[in-house]
Amino acid sequence: MTDSARVGARWITLFTVAWLAIWMVQLTPVQLLLPLQLDTPEDDWIRGVVSSGLVLGLGGLAGVVAGPVAGALSDRAGAGRRRRRPWALGGALLTAAALMVTGFAEGPWAVGLSWVGVSVGIAVSSAAFTALIADQLPETQRGSASAAVGSSQAVGIVLGVGVVVLLGLDVRDGYLLLAVIIAVAGTAAALLLPDPPAAARVVAVQRRGALLASLRDRDFAWMLSGRLVTNIGNALGTALFLFFLLHGLHQDTATAQDNLLLLIVVYTVFVVLAAVVTGILSDRSGNRRTLTVAATLVQATSGVLIAIVPTFEATMVAAALMGIGYGAFSTVGLAFAADLLPDEKDHARDLGIVTVTAALGQLIGPVLGAGLVALVGGFWLVFAAAAVFSLAGGLLTARARRAQSNRPARRRPSRSPDAAPH
Repeated sequence: MTDSARVGARWITLFTVAWLAIWMVQLTPVQLLLPLQLDTPEDDWIRGVVSSGLVLGLGGLAGVVAGPVAGALSDRAGAGRRRRRPWALGGALLTAAALMVTGFAEGPWAVGLSWVGVSVGIAVSSAAFTALIADQLPETQRGSASAAVGSSQAVGIVLGVGVVVLLGLDVRDGYLLLAVIIAVAGTAAALLLPDPPAAARVVAVQRRGALLASLRDRDFAWMLSGRLVTNIGNALGTALFLFFLLHGLHQDTATAQDNLLLLIVVYTVFVVLAAVVTGILSDRSGNRRTLTVAATLVQATSGVLIAIVPTFEATMVAAALMGIGYGAFSTVGLAFAADLLPDEKDHARDLGIVTVTAALGQLIGPVLGAGLVALVGGFWLVFAAAAVFSLAGGLLTARARRAQSNRPARRRPSRSPDAAPH
């Protein structure tokens, strides 16, 4: 809501904890546990890459349905009922249960089916937590909250992969640890973050229309398409890092795991820096679209570099560039999406679509990347495609336009219409 009061440090801290847990349990398996779980012998390594990509794609399809549906249902909660908390809590507990099942699963089919449960739980809880940005924050804090989401993504990968690698946990213990984390942190955040009961004025009008009616809004649709494509580019550039180290740079498993952690740390540092700086800058300037498009160009540069110079040293530099680009894009892009929401009554549904679009891009990337690896028997085409998708995402995002005059008009509602402009 545009007239929301500013929230304090407690709200931001709980919100950050929630997203830190969500990103840990989603991306640690994507980066480390699933590749290890599905890896195949050296003479048949492409089959392992393809299996991993298909498992992630299957989970992505489930999540893209679950997130918007859960968001739409929470928007329609009856007057006097909590709209976000039940879904945030239920999604966190479902994710924890599915992670435990995944840890004991064997073979691509069993792993894939259990990963669907993880993806659905993450999509449901993400839709609920994301809706809080539009529900409870004024526009002047949306960039900062989005920075918490973006920086938590990078920190979550480091913490998740770091704990598994440094403690020497096997795949099963890694999943069990993640299940405990999301159960505890997700439950705490869901219960402690405010969730005022739905007001009668919000739920009184139950409009008819398709679930994706917001896609008829031109600018919202362009923003979504750019977000999807850019996230595919990011996933192409990052999701197959372990396989690239193992079979592209021919490192042994122990060395590859250590170097993966190092790459993730570099990536994380620059994601956090870019997220914080651009989040604050976008709140002050209000020009989120330009910052979002510029971020895609930086991300594209990363893919070009590693495609041309496939060495570990170049990969380190590429990880830094990818971190800058994606940190800025994920932060400012989410705040830009919140600014473009078509209808207040559908905040959770539409932000659920925004969140799932990003998650779907992150899960389509490995599927597409696996196909490109199988096509050429190597990784150069994957990173070239990462650059192309990043550029295309920037062009699509540039089509979404929001009049700059909207923002100050909302910040100064009491100004007399007869007052002369300064």
